[in-house]
Amino acid sequence: MKIEKQLQNVQNASRKLNLVENEKVKQILLELANQAEANTEFILAENQKDLVRMSSEDPKCDRLKLTADRIKGIASDIRNVADLDSPVGKVISEDIRPNGLKISKISVAFGVIGIIYEARPNVTFDVFALCLKSGNACVLKGGSDAMNSNLAIVSIIQKVLKKFNLDENIVCLLSGGRDETNEMLHAHGFIDLIIPRGSQG
Repeated sequence: MKIEKQLQNVQNASRKLNLVENEKVKQILLELANQAEANTEFILAENQKDLVRMSSEDPKCDRLKLTADRIKGIASDIRNVADLDSPVGKVISEDIRPNGLKISKISVAFGVIGIIYEARPNVTFDVFALCLKSGNACVLKGGSDAMNSNLAIVSIIQKVLKKFNLDENIVCLLSGGRDETNEMLHAHGFIDLIIPRGSQG
């Protein structure tokens, strides 16, 4: 498996997330929102490299295109996620057995979540924010049409993680080939949940 080492690194990083408190997660996401806006020119320049390879008549073009306003919207969404309560450690139900044994059902993180999505670079920010908030590492498989945009975004995310002394392998971006998709779908023991995102339009 070509991507096995990458996935192993993500899995190892995911185990460390159990030790990260929600307040720190919030600070990371708020900093990411700030850095998304601060790096607008860099993101747009990399996004333009993807746009020039796609016909303006392609219906995917608008999904691929980022603008300063769209980045502001992305940053706002990240801040909204930062303000959410952590879903981890919530008591879902409790039951006391006849012998007095108390049994509690408590929410936990999946561990590693894999996301397969189209040429929508905004999803890269969205998925990372939601995964981090829920205590999960993520393996991203975006469309090849958005590879430059996604690489730029992931580089910003990883810089923020390093700033907070967290493992940058909490997020991993796979290259855009079909072979990587196939390997990802068969990465038993490395990825706990895979979510394919797509649309009919």
